[in-house]
Amino acid sequence: MRAAVVNTPEAVPVCADFPDPEPRQDRPPLRLVGAGLHHVVRGLASGRHYGSGQAYPLVPGIDAVARTDDGRLVYTGLAPSPWGTMAERLVTPFEVELPAGADPLAVAAGMNPAMSGWMALAARCEEAGEPGTVLVLGATGMSGSLAVRAALSLGAKRVIAAGRDHESLERLRGLGAVTFAPAGDGPDAWATALGAAVAEARPALVLDFVWGPVAEAAFTALAGPGPDDDASGTLDYVQIGSLAGTEAALPAALLRSRRIRISGSGAGSVTRERMIAEAPAVIARFADGTFDAPYSPYPLSRVGEAWAHQGRTRAVVVPD
Repeated sequence: MRAAVVNTPEAVPVCADFPDPEPRQDRPPLRLVGAGLHHVVRGLASGRHYGSGQAYPLVPGIDAVARTDDGRLVYTGLAPSPWGTMAERLVTPFEVELPAGADPLAVAAGMNPAMSGWMALAARCEEAGEPGTVLVLGATGMSGSLAVRAALSLGAKRVIAAGRDHESLERLRGLGAVTFAPAGDGPDAWATALGAAVAEARPALVLDFVWGPVAEAAFTALAGPGPDDDASGTLDYVQIGSLAGTEAALPAALLRSRRIRISGSGAGSVTRERMIAEAPAVIARFADGTFDAPYSPYPLSRVGEAWAHQGRTRAVVVPD
């Protein structure tokens, strides 16, 4: 079959012949409709991600929308290594049927970034009944923007969206989020902005897509008791992405002054079974327009161009 193939770490994938995936008696092969080129896909293929298998050659891709033999569109993924989802045929352990009205390429582009924030929000709702006040750090990327939309759709009391892209912040403000951007660069600017943002309503849940110095500034802003009920309850700080840095110093004062739980959300910290169980609720929000994911399609034969794609849209690899 034709597939995107990564031959060595850090190599750009090429379109080439690759062995068909090993068949499963209970699950016939699916035909690719679109596979999103997410940040984690590049990380896994390059060997830099903690989940990389370091076995080459491989087919990149962690999830996709595909078509079954009887014509149904399904969301799927988690193909066994060395097969990924950027191939003409897929053999995968699960399928979630797309409802009417769902754009299959928007689902392919958006499910992975949407699930990253959704899982933490769903866990908070399961425990507390609703998200409370939510702070999203890195709210102007696709994952952060979808996390803001998810929090609003799940009934958050207040959603505070932090980021640098003023155009994206304006869109989130129009949806009902409270938005802010730091006045300058560096931790001090972030600490000042975050301090002002959480002064009126301290968050019960922080979704951090950036980490590094921004997380350190958030720790400073969040330390100490606050004026409302959220501050007296447990604060869940969930680390999801590390666009600003892979390390952050955790101050002792924060741990002593707040009831805080710091955790991560990603492959390994969230079970596959839980992610699959939540997938229909996320797909439904793409179908009804609550979520959107701008995308740019690239045929398999141009996978190298897709790999270099940048901008506000997400590259989606489709069949030729």
